[in-house]
Amino acid sequence: MIKIENLSKRFEEKQVLDGLNLTIEKGETLVIMGRSGCGKSVLLKLIMCLIPADEGLIWVDGTEITNFGEKQLGGIRKKFGMVFQSAALFDSLTVGENVGFSLSRHSKISREQIAQEVSEKLSMVGLRGIEDSMPSELSGGMRKRVSLARAISMNPEIILYDEPTTGLDPIISGEINSLIIDMQNSLKATSIVVTHDLKSAFSVATRMAMLYDGKIIAIGTPEEFRNSDNPEVKEFLA
Repeated sequence: MIKIENLSKRFEEKQVLDGLNLTIEKGETLVIMGRSGCGKSVLLKLIMCLIPADEGLIWVDGTEITNFGEKQLGGIRKKFGMVFQSAALFDSLTVGENVGFSLSRHSKISREQIAQEVSEKLSMVGLRGIEDSMPSELSGGMRKRVSLARAISMNPEIILYDEPTTGLDPIISGEINSLIIDMQNSLKATSIVVTHDLKSAFSVATRMAMLYDGKIIAIGTPEEFRNSDNPEVKEFLA
C-alpha cells in the first residue's frame, strides 16, 4: 500500500530522517516506535505530503506522490484518515460538525446523508447521540474517539495514528487500542500507528518497525521484536 525509498528530511541543522526505506503492506497495522523526537510524527506528515521531503520517493497504492501538485494531492489525501496526538478538533464546531467536516467539504452528498454518516461513525467509536455536544464538554478519551470518527468519516483506505494513547489513563488507552483493532477489522484499512507506548504497540501491531538515527533499523512481528538481538531494540523495550 505504501512504499518509501531513501526518504530524508532536515530541519535547519537537525537531520531527522536520513535515507529511510520502508514498505507497508495492504491491510496491516504497522506500529512505528522510537524515542521522543526521533522523527516518527514527521514521517507521518511526509507520507500525507503535509510537508515536503528533501530527498526520496513515496508511493501510495502504486502511485508515486512526492512531486504531486496540490490538486493531485487532494485526490490522494482522500485515501487517508489521520488521528492527531492532540485530537485537533475544531473547538468552535459541534461534535457532529467536526466528524462531518470532510464530508461537507469534499463530497456532494446531502445534509441528511452527512448526518447519517456522522451518526454511523460516532456509533462505531461508541459515542452514539453526542452530535450536538461541543469538544470542550468532552473528556480526553472522548475527544480521541471523536477524532477517530472524523478520520474514518470518508472510509479511508489508510489510517494514521499519531501517539493515540498519549495523556490517557490505562483503561481509556485500552479502549483506544481496541478501537484501532476494530477499525482494521471492520474497514479493512491499512493502519500506521506511531507510539512509544509499548503496551499499546504490542496490543495493536501486526508488524513493528523501529526508527533510530533517521532510519528504520528493525522491522518484524511483535514476537520477533520481543526476541530481537538488536541492541537499540532491546534497550528501547527494556
